[in-house]
Amino acid sequence: MKYIHESFFLLIFVAFACQSAGTSNTADQKQPNVIYILADDLGYGDLGCYGQELIKTPRIDKMAREGMKFRQHYSGSAVCAPSRSSLMTGLHTGHTFIRGNKEIGEEGQQPLGDDVYTIAQLMKEAGYVTGAFGKWGLGMQNTTGSPLRKGFDEFFGYLCQRFAHRYYPEYLWHNDQKYPLKGNDWTNKVTYAPDVIHEKSLDFIRNNKDKPFFLYIPFVAPHAEIIAPDDAFLEMYQGQFEEMPWGMKNSETENASNDYGAENFYVAGYAPQSTPRSVFAAMISRLDAQVGEVLDLIKELGIDDNTLVIFTSDNGPHQAGGADPDFFNSNGPLKGYKRDLYEGGIRVPMIARWPGKIAEGSISQHPSVFYDLMPTLADITKYKLTRPVDGQSFLPSLLGHGNQNTHEYLYWEFHERGGRQALRQGDWKLVRYNVLTENFTTELYNLSKDIAEENNLAEEQPEKVAELLGLMKNARTPSEIFRFDPRF
Repeated sequence: MKYIHESFFLLIFVAFACQSAGTSNTADQKQPNVIYILADDLGYGDLGCYGQELIKTPRIDKMAREGMKFRQHYSGSAVCAPSRSSLMTGLHTGHTFIRGNKEIGEEGQQPLGDDVYTIAQLMKEAGYVTGAFGKWGLGMQNTTGSPLRKGFDEFFGYLCQRFAHRYYPEYLWHNDQKYPLKGNDWTNKVTYAPDVIHEKSLDFIRNNKDKPFFLYIPFVAPHAEIIAPDDAFLEMYQGQFEEMPWGMKNSETENASNDYGAENFYVAGYAPQSTPRSVFAAMISRLDAQVGEVLDLIKELGIDDNTLVIFTSDNGPHQAGGADPDFFNSNGPLKGYKRDLYEGGIRVPMIARWPGKIAEGSISQHPSVFYDLMPTLADITKYKLTRPVDGQSFLPSLLGHGNQNTHEYLYWEFHERGGRQALRQGDWKLVRYNVLTENFTTELYNLSKDIAEENNLAEEQPEKVAELLGLMKNARTPSEIFRFDPRF
């Protein structure tokens, strides 16, 4: 009897000790929060820390000084939906479910399939609260691609990327319900949607500060339309630039715009803009300030040291609605724009900040890409990734130690404008245009010597071309929805 009592109390003591130890261990080793901020159509050269001289981005520049700046980071594609699909799934555009922009109905795009696994699902399974605030573009609320069916606990913003062309929409979406914006009716411009989305994302941080959270903030700026409130951000640039009005009456582009309330108004159009250069700059500075407010809030809440913040862009700079990337040198030293598979269309800025973990003022030359995020998050959360991915974790690069794996190659395909493909292996880059026609072209560049892709070495290096073409032929799997049959 004495033995039974002693054993009983011993078991209780051990259980209590283990429970206490487990609680202490959880508190001491709380999973880090992750905030992933995605700008829309922001070029490699649109930030001060990447060489921008005309647009002020002090908060993101400060973020770069406090963290790591990536020099060779790539988006998943050269346009919105496939780039975001690559980001969400850890797969390049030869494998990911959404490989191009495909519109569905009056509002929405081709949705992610029911069996598609996303980074939000990974984070939720790892014990995280998950939220997405901004532009989705991968399925409406009643489809298999709804963010609520893809791992997000909360969504607020634009489900449809066409509707995100308008910064004063009649409504946004909160989860699966429409959220009316005061005063907006497709004729009046009262409530600026990006500001509402930003405030909701800050609320998500406040509401979940005591739990590990994954916050995805896909901003809509600076995607066209070129429009911003008449406030301090616009005042910074008014009168600073010679302007090239866009879509104004009597201009050569008068039929290109669709102003709010116009007889020919349609949602996917853009409002005219008399001062597009100053407004474009104001949009980026506004985005910059909002990134700063996110960083200020996590510091105020005391979770700064336990939060990894990443800032990047979904593709290169656009030329729509009056945007002028040549004037601002938006692609920096790179060739090409949005929809190009030259570096200017797919190489994007990326900055990562994690106090005490990422060295301040550090620069990474590691070639990384959107589809690396999923394995990186699996590494950070120590969650075993059981799905096949094309990515490689870049956590060793972030932390500055450990063995950083490199890609055998990076691959992109683009389904518009005759079809385009690109493949990078080491410093070599193969670019093919018009691959769906008989008039396809094949170009070869050495990026270590020719970052601007000015010197085509295809004729001088036929063996290298043949090698990379062999990789390119095997880089993709067929898709019934996004058919793509390149000529070789």
